[in-house]
Amino acid sequence: MAFAITQSCCSDAGCVAVCPVGCIHPAPGEPGFGTADILHIDPEKCIDCGACADACPVDAIFPIDRLGPKDAHFAEVNAAYYRDTEVDAGPTQTQYARIPRLPEGLHVALVGTGPSAGYALRTLLNRTTASVTVIDKLPTPGGLIRSGVAPDHPATKNIMHGFDLHLRDPRVTVLGGVEVGVDITPQDLADHFDAVVYAVGASEPRRLGIAGEDLHGSTSATETVAWYNGIPDVENPLRPGVVGRTVLVGTGNVALDIARLFHTSSDALRRTDIADRSLPFFDDNATSEIVLLGRRGPETAAYTKAEFAALAAMPDVEVVTLDADEVDPSEFSGPPQAGRRRVVFVFGTRPVEVIGDAGSMTAVRVRSGEREYDIAADNLISSIGYRTRPIAGLPFDPDAGLIPSHDGRVVDGDDVVRGSYVVGWAKRGPSGGIGANRACAEDTVTAVVDDIADGLVPSPNRDADELEAFLRKRGVTPIRRRGIRTIDRVERERGAGAGRPRVKLTSTEELTKTARRRRRRG
Repeated sequence: MAFAITQSCCSDAGCVAVCPVGCIHPAPGEPGFGTADILHIDPEKCIDCGACADACPVDAIFPIDRLGPKDAHFAEVNAAYYRDTEVDAGPTQTQYARIPRLPEGLHVALVGTGPSAGYALRTLLNRTTASVTVIDKLPTPGGLIRSGVAPDHPATKNIMHGFDLHLRDPRVTVLGGVEVGVDITPQDLADHFDAVVYAVGASEPRRLGIAGEDLHGSTSATETVAWYNGIPDVENPLRPGVVGRTVLVGTGNVALDIARLFHTSSDALRRTDIADRSLPFFDDNATSEIVLLGRRGPETAAYTKAEFAALAAMPDVEVVTLDADEVDPSEFSGPPQAGRRRVVFVFGTRPVEVIGDAGSMTAVRVRSGEREYDIAADNLISSIGYRTRPIAGLPFDPDAGLIPSHDGRVVDGDDVVRGSYVVGWAKRGPSGGIGANRACAEDTVTAVVDDIADGLVPSPNRDADELEAFLRKRGVTPIRRRGIRTIDRVERERGAGAGRPRVKLTSTEELTKTARRRRRRG
């Protein structure tokens, strides 16, 4: 019986490398790799060896006859890929980079702990003997794995198991609660390390740029996800349901995640690691209809087949797709029909204004061709992309919303900033899933290794071991590995008592106190 890849696939291609018959695509170097939401197993070529399932870091691969009801459709998703796509015939050959001889005693700083940082750390440890200091502004590692992956996709978060092992490596020092650009400057890091790799992601939303965008109830997917996924100190950006409708601008996977969560029962949410602070809202909100607006037609929608299938498979939820000329505006002028739960995709339509009263939104004015009409709604959530947050003292491209670079080397105009590198979404923009960061990180680390070997990186002025004392003089006390592990233990213990993976701590004060706590001896 052939195997199939399911929703939680991280697309890092570890399965591709071990497949003896080359039946998993898109593979590295093929069209679609890095942008496809999941990889696919060819059921006609699969020999049922199970090597891919053993190699999968997120437990996303199963024999077709063992797929549960929720995942049964992935047998067809995998097979359909090969009906629609022409792929290479042979097994993928792994290419190993040449590793030049490097000086002893190298120290590298890695800023960030998300997926791109995880792959960069793994590559640095595998290809060099350097010591690595990992710096994150939050006390909890994981980046978008912890705070971006939907709560009801727990298997996807299993990728952190491997990254956590690297964070425990004897050559790695972890400093949490330190924000580069605020607590310490890029120049300070350059003074202490042979190289600095920025893996800071893209955490700022792109704005709609329309009137009324700042009214209460008008927010972004970035703020919404940060709130329900437990980013510290984020307040609820949503208004309680009165009209019973929420409008989402954008048709990407994040928009579908939010739509799905709105229609997930409170009991089901309580079995996830969703932030407790969001549960009262989902308990009480009266939203029964989600309207997703797509600027162009359905053929350009950014969601993947897998995400759409997961939404369409929800029980008692009707999924409707409409072109602009199929909409009856009167249907959206008031509350949705009682007793009906719907997700409505409206294509060829964009918002032009947020209508409000007394500082809060009441409707979204949209344009479909030459026609304008209002959609009554409690909330407007824009999900139209992300930008990297600028770091004071580091070059930034405001138009592209990322750190400018060439082959992973940070550039300032035409000049290379020697010793500074970038990886992940901060390097290439917000494209590609978790696994796309693997090849991206390997390319950037190759640039680091080549530059050091070629003598292109200036020697630091200070010792890396002095960094913590340097921070303390500025009043910053980093959270070390023991404190991070204490937070993790406490969250898991709280979760175990409630039948959940973890119960997240969601305030900086609570996280810091927990990290400083000494474990009682029994």
